[in-house]
Amino acid sequence: MTAGGMARISVIDSHTGGEPTRVITGGFPALSGASTAERRADLAARFSRLRRAVVDEPRGSEAMVAALLVPPDEPGSLTGVIYFDRTGVIGMCGHGTIGLVETFRHLGRIGPGDYRIDTAVGRVEAAAAPDGAVTVRNVPSRRLEAGVSIDVEGLGGVVGDIAYGGNTFFLVNSPAVDLDQPVEVLLSVAKRILAALRQAGFGADHVELYGPPTRPGAHSRNFVLCPSGTYDRSPCGTGTSAKLACLAADGELAPGEEWVQESITGSLFTARYSWYDEEREMVVPFISGRAQVVAEGDLLFPPDFLVT
Repeated sequence: MTAGGMARISVIDSHTGGEPTRVITGGFPALSGASTAERRADLAARFSRLRRAVVDEPRGSEAMVAALLVPPDEPGSLTGVIYFDRTGVIGMCGHGTIGLVETFRHLGRIGPGDYRIDTAVGRVEAAAAPDGAVTVRNVPSRRLEAGVSIDVEGLGGVVGDIAYGGNTFFLVNSPAVDLDQPVEVLLSVAKRILAALRQAGFGADHVELYGPPTRPGAHSRNFVLCPSGTYDRSPCGTGTSAKLACLAADGELAPGEEWVQESITGSLFTARYSWYDEEREMVVPFISGRAQVVAEGDLLFPPDFLVT
């Protein structure tokens, strides 16, 4: 408690390719459960008001993603982590994992090396390079359905793939959407697509629009609608993993071949994959990027915010 009776939650903020991550290092109420997945369920069930207060205005912003540190599931793991945004908990977060590793480096808790991190959807690995780059070995990813066709208000027929990369994405193949339109227009398009998907009974929680890149060396540019209702400022690590799974399934990218994904803001992730199960078209994605720590401090709350 502060002198004024306020409760504190300690955080370190970073951004990865423009997308913010808020690592919670202390002060959050203890969660029930013996695993990261069980603690995630408890967080979702009991702390919705506090979750929103940590990441949303006035303490955060619409794009903020939190990374709550919890005990690891397995000996030898660096930490367990639960990701959430203003809407709810998230399975995995690629940009957030890069931000988490950079935060641990900032704190002096790690140096260059390879680390295991336990998430609610499985263990991932992260390689911290001496030059500051971080490569995340994501959970196995795969295309779930190809060529899904839906009817979208104002757009007509829309065709895309549904793929899993730690979260579930609808990757729009047609019609082509001009990504040079204002963000407000792109958000409207993506939200209408997501609404049509849900009405049709599909379980995707993100929508990815694709277009030609603007950065030299990039293969594609994307616009990603997040469950929070805003867009990803980074190229989206789990979305890029889903894209790799589709490219692999279509034979358009070979194992180990580099894919450079550009975000709507112009930031870049470099990606590749290896086969996890070629017969089932499941891949292990490797996503590389950089994060920068921008702030550290305490968030202040009335004491009742920490009580369920």
